Amino acid sequence: MKKGRRLIALALAAALVAMPLSACSDNDSDHAGSSGNTIKVGILFSESGSTALVEKTMTNACKMAFDEINKSGGINGKKIEYIHEDYASDPSKATEKMKTLIEEDKVVATVGCYTSASRQATLPTLKEDNSLLIYPTYTEGEEVHPNVIYVGCMPNQQATEFVPYLLKKLGKKVYLVGSDYVFPKTCNKQARALVNMYGGSVVGESYVPLGGTDFSTVCEKIKKSGADFVYSAVIGDSNTAFFKAFKQYGLDAAKTPICSIGIDESNLQAIGADYAEGHYASMPYFSSLNTAASKKFVQSYNSLYKDGTKVTVLTESAYSSCYLLAAALKKTSDPSDTNALIKSFSGITFDAPQGQIKVDKANHSTWVFSRFAKIHNGNFDILYSSKSAARPEPWPSILYPQYKSSNFMPSWSDPKCYPQ
Repeated sequence: MKKGRRLIALALAAALVAMPLSACSDNDSDHAGSSGNTIKVGILFSESGSTALVEKTMTNACKMAFDEINKSGGINGKKIEYIHEDYASDPSKATEKMKTLIEEDKVVATVGCYTSASRQATLPTLKEDNSLLIYPTYTEGEEVHPNVIYVGCMPNQQATEFVPYLLKKLGKKVYLVGSDYVFPKTCNKQARALVNMYGGSVVGESYVPLGGTDFSTVCEKIKKSGADFVYSAVIGDSNTAFFKAFKQYGLDAAKTPICSIGIDESNLQAIGADYAEGHYASMPYFSSLNTAASKKFVQSYNSLYKDGTKVTVLTESAYSSCYLLAAALKKTSDPSDTNALIKSFSGITFDAPQGQIKVDKANHSTWVFSRFAKIHNGNFDILYSSKSAARPEPWPSILYPQYKSSNFMPSWSDPKCYPQ
């Protein structure tokens, strides 16, 4: 959406009152399958391609959750039958596989997609078939969709506490870095606003192609900028190249640390403890979280899966997505009624490994915890945890103050509803 069109859309949407979840779609739900003693649900993650390693842990988490739910009695006397499709890290195949799950396998809902590109590729199909996606990955926001429940965190849940802490602890001069696509650029837009709000200054901003490994120019610019810290929205395997180049170009974490919103335990393993030492990260969950629920979750996962995958925030979010879906299904008399199922998500809670999370009553996004950590000896040492789950802002109030108290949910006729 062009900027001008977005502003017009925002102005039009300002008059909207928060709409109930059930009023988001006009299509009939005649496709979904629930018969006999089973309820069919889809799992849509890659087992091949460039993001397979990350997505494998999400598939594992879903199977673990659904097996646990079935073992404890299922959904109102019915077992969950999960069907997994591999979209091979290709967004166009995500559309194809989503259609297969909905139209051939007759699933009532799907937990899946990793990248924003894969999620957005499935949206037309979700709209056309009036089916439901529960999306576990942290996201850039500035999007809500009637047929998507966003369980991963929004940018405000990563940045609102993190950026002020960094400015106070490390200094006021900030360099913004990211992979060159929608998630990093949207997140960095919010980070820049927070830096300005708390008296800091952005001394540079650079992007590298998604999947890129050449950070020589970026590191040279950071060295010359005099930045006190680097706020990074570099994503995926590029982090390994970035962290290694950072040190090789003489940049020192003790003086100019990387403060990332795009690394987890899998990235940390690939980067290596020596290159990661002293840098920072912000996520709702780290597997080092020292609570009974987190320890039990990590132990259960590691006892089931010995395929080289590690427990990360995405593992935890995929696991929680399945339990939120199960809780919504229990509230729905007819699981194949998609509109009723979407409505059942409103305000629903789950005692996740990170703590109790909740689907917002209006905007299809989830209240999750804000946490950040410093890396030491190859682990995330948690420095801060919010006392409770933080409110999600798909349109962050720092950029869109007119919506601070309005968690609106656009209807299909509203130009803000994606896609048009």
